[in-house]
Amino acid sequence: MAEYKLYCFAQSGHSYKVALMLNLVGASWEPIFVDFFNGETRSDHFRSHVNEMGEAPVLAHEMKSLSQSGVILTYLAEKFGKFNGQSADERLEILRWILFDNHKLTSYLATYRFLRNYSKNADPAVLEFLKGRTANAFKVLEKHLQTTSFVNGAHLTIADLSLCGYLFYPSEELGFEISVEYPAVAGWLDRIRKLPGWVHPYELMPGHPMPKSPG
Repeated sequence: MAEYKLYCFAQSGHSYKVALMLNLVGASWEPIFVDFFNGETRSDHFRSHVNEMGEAPVLAHEMKSLSQSGVILTYLAEKFGKFNGQSADERLEILRWILFDNHKLTSYLATYRFLRNYSKNADPAVLEFLKGRTANAFKVLEKHLQTTSFVNGAHLTIADLSLCGYLFYPSEELGFEISVEYPAVAGWLDRIRKLPGWVHPYELMPGHPMPKSPG
């Protein structure tokens, strides 16, 4: 029986952040499929028994049930002694980038990708706004990665795992080509891709491909 259980689904970059962490550290884990697109996270059962916030991922370990990817990544980094800072200042820097990701990068990119790919009535003005905010965050990350191999120096940390969560999805889903527009980000993603244990989100988590809608 797996030691860790991760409630997740293949299209969730937030879930992928944690799934990739578990894979990279060699944890004994299993994915528990969350049927997001059929409303599971909005159900009374999910909110009462899995996560009151109605979101994935959720990590179940021992007697703990943890939600929010940044919290889970921090927990796993402490448990396994990997991908965390070696000093208090380094851990603060990691937290700084995780907060930047959740507030400036993933927040806009994930919403943009969702509306672009899974919403039938997305407002073009809203899409344009989200794309612009995403581009602003990418410019910050691009400039930073021009002078460092990983976000916090020479080695991967959970800051990298947070920031890369949505960036391995196909360019046709994202609406732009990272390798063309952000070469430093593309090089960083290649370094992550080469790590032992890296697996694409659509292979690592259940729920892909999604069934086609009738008609």
